Amino acid sequence: MKQNRFFYHLISMLCLLGLLAACAPAATQAPATQAPAATQAPAATEAPAATEAPAATEAPAEPVTLTYLVDDSQNSQDTTKALVDAYVALHPNVTINIESRPGGTDGDNIVKTRLATGDMTDIFFYNSGSLLQALHPTDTLVDLSKEPFIANIVDSFLPTVSQNGGVFGVPTGTALGGGILYNKKIYEQLGLSVPKTWAEFEANNEKIKAAGIAPVGATYGDTWTSQLFVLADYCNVQQANSNFAADYTANKAKYATTPGAMAGFSYLQEGFEKDWYQKDFATTKFEQGLKQLADGEFAQYPMLSFAVGTIATNWPDKVNDIGFFGQPGTDASKNCATIWMPAGTYIPKTTKNIAAAKDFLAFIASPEGVDAINAKVPPQGPYLIKGTELPADVLPAVKDIAAYIDSGKSIPALEFLSPIKGPNLEQICVAVGSGQMDAATAATNYDKDVEKQAQQLGLPGW
Repeated sequence: MKQNRFFYHLISMLCLLGLLAACAPAATQAPATQAPAATQAPAATEAPAATEAPAATEAPAEPVTLTYLVDDSQNSQDTTKALVDAYVALHPNVTINIESRPGGTDGDNIVKTRLATGDMTDIFFYNSGSLLQALHPTDTLVDLSKEPFIANIVDSFLPTVSQNGGVFGVPTGTALGGGILYNKKIYEQLGLSVPKTWAEFEANNEKIKAAGIAPVGATYGDTWTSQLFVLADYCNVQQANSNFAADYTANKAKYATTPGAMAGFSYLQEGFEKDWYQKDFATTKFEQGLKQLADGEFAQYPMLSFAVGTIATNWPDKVNDIGFFGQPGTDASKNCATIWMPAGTYIPKTTKNIAAAKDFLAFIASPEGVDAINAKVPPQGPYLIKGTELPADVLPAVKDIAAYIDSGKSIPALEFLSPIKGPNLEQICVAVGSGQMDAATAATNYDKDVEKQAQQLGLPGW
């Protein structure tokens, strides 16, 4: 089945990432090898089998209450509730109370503050990759590297939640595609084809605009959503600059001096100047934007594929109208898609319920945990738990992502190839996309933002 090939190919691609991270010194040092090329390794012939591991962490026998901090997006909330409900049904002596936080920088600051003040919940959901490194997990989180359930996790995920030899989280949800969600009905009505170059994307936008429909959705009421034109363009950046991730981490490459890297900021500026965005884009919230996309109020939305899960939950009659394509670049022959690793669930060192917390993470990192999610939330990509596969009725947008991976045209996002991601990117992107800052200034400002982050991480060369 194509879905199975999707899983196999992504595992092959992610293994390249695993090799990159494994070859690096501690997570605070620059990657020692070149970033993976766009061409993937041959597909595996079999899905990864579930490794036979020692018995799972023993569940607590006495009544215990855990608190679980999760961002407030619909998909994260639905995924969390599915896991919690299934686990508690198996362990009625355990109560898990879910606490919510915003996404984006506001959410990052809450997580960092609660860790710093010792006020973090028993477990929490957060990004893997570069944003996790900024939490200094060796100092703040419980090391899970010796736990038997780590053997259930696809190896290539582990470097994204590791530092100094420790492993600090389990994948929670699926890997994701980053690019453009689009309304297929609008494309059909206007006779449009999926663009493979930015020039084709621009031409489509002119036709959409002429039809009285906003070509591109923006939801700056939730500032984190502003970043996709920059972040989802990374597969194109690497196609043009194969050493960019390593050079960027070593302070040898900058956004402001690398035309391919600065392109994402230019696209934001172009969208504002050409009036691509819908009315009230500056205050529209994420879920409002998803409804507008589903309703055809705008045609395309730069976003991560997890958003299709929210559409499936809130507007199930319209989710099959939503497709996905990778952000177009300059060369149709190198058209590609950028892939995000799953976020993780972590345990802070301050918890007083470490045994119960570990047992819940063991459930997340099991086929049973994946089954619990699939029963409630349509997958937006493959799971990185051994012995699992996508269901046959996967959503159309996920099939579109599969096509990129099946054809070897997918590359991990920069934040999984480098430990650096500036914390103010979303504010910078909002400024450009709303006409307050030009692309060149934005790239320069982001380079300064990145410099501060790299220095805080103690990277060599900064």
